[in-house]
Amino acid sequence: MSIKRKEASYPGRTRRVEHNDLVYCVMSAPNKTADMAGQTEQCLAGIDTLLAEAGSDKSKLVTATVYLSDMARKNEMNNVWVAWSDPDNPCARVCVGVTFEPRASPEELLVEIAVSAAID
Repeated sequence: MSIKRKEASYPGRTRRVEHNDLVYCVMSAPNKTADMAGQTEQCLAGIDTLLAEAGSDKSKLVTATVYLSDMARKNEMNNVWVAWSDPDNPCARVCVGVTFEPRASPEELLVEIAVSAAID
């Protein structure tokens, strides 16, 4: 069994793991002062990078879980998601409302995205 991990992003966790022709990635926005759309754009840009490092891309997404701090703002995230996603290769996606740990103002985590994708 071969599992490849990107170096740890934080103690006890990493942003990318590869196993059995799949890559698993998770991303939150580096700039947490941005609004929902801005944080979503940052997450998706980071996911593009992580997928590319593994030899994959958004056209090969299998699943996505989007964690939102406020489900009333789902449309803000969704507009960015739809513009970014590959319309010919949609993945199975779910959005979940969550409570993130509190942060120092004005930083607020609004969205975190986890995906799995095939690796060629």
